[in-house]
Amino acid sequence: QVQLVESGGGLVQAGGSLRLSCVVSGGTFSSYAMGWFRQAPGKEREFVGAISRSGGRIYYKDAVKGRFTISRDNAKNTGYLQMNSLKPEDTAVYYCAAALAPIGAIFTRAPQYTYCGQGTQVTVSS
Repeated sequence: QVQLVESGGGLVQAGGSLRLSCVVSGGTFSSYAMGWFRQAPGKEREFVGAISRSGGRIYYKDAVKGRFTISRDNAKNTGYLQMNSLKPEDTAVYYCAAALAPIGAIFTRAPQYTYCGQGTQVTVSS
């Protein structure tokens, strides 16, 4: 069974940084495209960004471009979301997701992903 476990969330002041990690077990990590989503209280889950199996293609939501960086280390079965210049509106529970994918594919919608982690809370204070 494939499992995803996020970590790295916390409380940070506006302008600060956090790095989220997502460790994937139970599958061949390099076969999975990965995505990051977030859900703020009272709002629907939204797409943040995605990365292809090899890391060669990356796509971001416009609101985080230039501030967030997605990467992955296939040797460590781990994906990362580096978040800089955080804003209060970035406050949410952040989730990583994975799906078997063709080489080069990225997915931007939650239903396209088969597996999802339990989420980690990110709170940005003003």
